[in-house]
Amino acid sequence: MPRYALKIEYNGAPFVGWQRQQSQLSVQGSIERALSQIENNEHLIAGAGRTDAGVHARSQVAHCDLNKKWDPFRLSEALNFHLKPLPIAIIDCALVDDDWHARFSAVERKYIFRLLVRRAPSTHEAGLVWQISHSLDLSAMQEASQYLVGKHDFTTFRSSMCQAKSPIKTLDEFKIESSEGWSGTEFRFRLRARSFLHNQVRSFVGTLERVGSGSWSPADVKKALEAKDRSLCGPVSPPHGLYLSEVVYENDPFS
Repeated sequence: MPRYALKIEYNGAPFVGWQRQQSQLSVQGSIERALSQIENNEHLIAGAGRTDAGVHARSQVAHCDLNKKWDPFRLSEALNFHLKPLPIAIIDCALVDDDWHARFSAVERKYIFRLLVRRAPSTHEAGLVWQISHSLDLSAMQEASQYLVGKHDFTTFRSSMCQAKSPIKTLDEFKIESSEGWSGTEFRFRLRARSFLHNQVRSFVGTLERVGSGSWSPADVKKALEAKDRSLCGPVSPPHGLYLSEVVYENDPFS
């Protein structure tokens, strides 16, 4: 059975998340149903990672096994046809080796969180950014973010429902930048690691927003991290500002 890698873009608003859920709309389940329209049998796909309800993806990756060999471009076109009108797009497709795995072959994942500062309600960016009305101190958030880089026990910054075997992870990069967009001042939080804990990025961003607003100091983030206590985490940011932006492989199937 030939195996294909799919690069997927989606708006997470209408979905309960990536993972298939019985009788609920998920990204994974929607793609599996589209595959069953192309080849009339049950299909199960595996993704590089799970995104929560409301979280978006610019470049999620999954793999699927099919009964016959398809031209990758024709396969992506057929899937996009059967995915309409859902906000999911297959933006690339590649034939891969039988042992290639979207999740286990990945060596790095990248996330972007978008935060918009604007008092008036956003029209063009509604549902695509976390909007707040007060200003933020960029340099304070940048200073605080660096306490989180490296190998740590991230118990403070993971969901109590996290199923990971260990809270110890290595965060390779955390960058924060701001720019003036057409809707207002936008802050972008860029994170890179091999893997992340459940709600880790949103816990980081919600906590750093408190630093930017002046409610926390950068040193408070260091104390919270070292305490290894979930109750000391700041607010968890909403999901709709978060994007899975890239999944990295040693041998990129799409290059």
